[in-house]
Amino acid sequence: MKRTIVYLTLLLTLGASLFGEQINRYGSTAASFLEIGVGSRPTGMGEAYVAVTGDLSSIYWNPASSAYLDRSSFAFMYQPWLVDISTVFSSGAIVIPTIGTVAVSMTQIGYGEMAVTNLTHQDGTGEFFTANEYALGLSYARKIATWFSFGATAKMINSQIWHESASAFALDLGVIVKTNFFAPEDRREKGLVIGMSISNYGTRMRYDGIDLLQPIDISIDETGNYGDVVGLYRTQEWELPLLFRIGLSWTPILNRFHSLTLAADALHPNNNAESVNVGGEYSIKMANSGRLYLRSGYKSLFLEDAEFGFTAGGGIEIYLIGNRSLRIDYAFKEANILGNTQAYTIGLTF
Repeated sequence: MKRTIVYLTLLLTLGASLFGEQINRYGSTAASFLEIGVGSRPTGMGEAYVAVTGDLSSIYWNPASSAYLDRSSFAFMYQPWLVDISTVFSSGAIVIPTIGTVAVSMTQIGYGEMAVTNLTHQDGTGEFFTANEYALGLSYARKIATWFSFGATAKMINSQIWHESASAFALDLGVIVKTNFFAPEDRREKGLVIGMSISNYGTRMRYDGIDLLQPIDISIDETGNYGDVVGLYRTQEWELPLLFRIGLSWTPILNRFHSLTLAADALHPNNNAESVNVGGEYSIKMANSGRLYLRSGYKSLFLEDAEFGFTAGGGIEIYLIGNRSLRIDYAFKEANILGNTQAYTIGLTF
């Protein structure tokens, strides 16, 4: 137990040192879609999810959480945004006894179809282009003890705008510690849970493609054919949006028919100021047919000029034959001038 306290002290000290930095590098990273939260359950809880377990979408928030999945499962989320932008997240996990949990995931965002314009055809040339980004992940998590787990996700990231594209490789790392704090009858499942994760630690992205090949006159003051020289615009490399999260969750009510989970996360990104997310979930069992969930939260507390705010959602879990279950979740997220967003998730446990 003393060793555990030492580890937690080191983690909290690291978090405090990171949060003490006051430099905000707005708009200094690429692949911003990696900052869009996935899963209707986390979204409904204000995206306070780094210390919450039991849901497959949690591998986005903390890879270590999938170690607490009891059965193999699959999940799919669709989240429409403004101006024809849409986000899709799908994942599947296999629980292997004595080895751990192996999961694969894909996050994809599409920006819709846009008209090609230039200086002479500002209303459009008649051509159209698309932009898409995606991240493919392979995750592994394991419980070292009943109260401690670790996990990691290796991700391949790609961004494409018309004929230009950029790629990067990144890692997500996380740990979860279940403590006896506030736990009645010394039951860790009802005690305070501490979670920490680092997301998108990886290489830089640099766009390249045929549209960057342009004829350049290297000496405009001299006659000749210099205007036919093919030049290549070399774009700048951009960092990925690195996110450090540390959070707490507590389940003060947990019995056969009711449960209440409260959670709070503190975030330190490399491209914005620090903020706090809070949320909760209440569930009630419906006889022997399933469970009903109600959620609410608030995203981006203490963040100046934050676009996000109140969140809410709910869901239903239906028990099926053969110890299987079907889960359907919905979430609403306030986004001010960006327009409120919604997320829909369906999951199957088998």
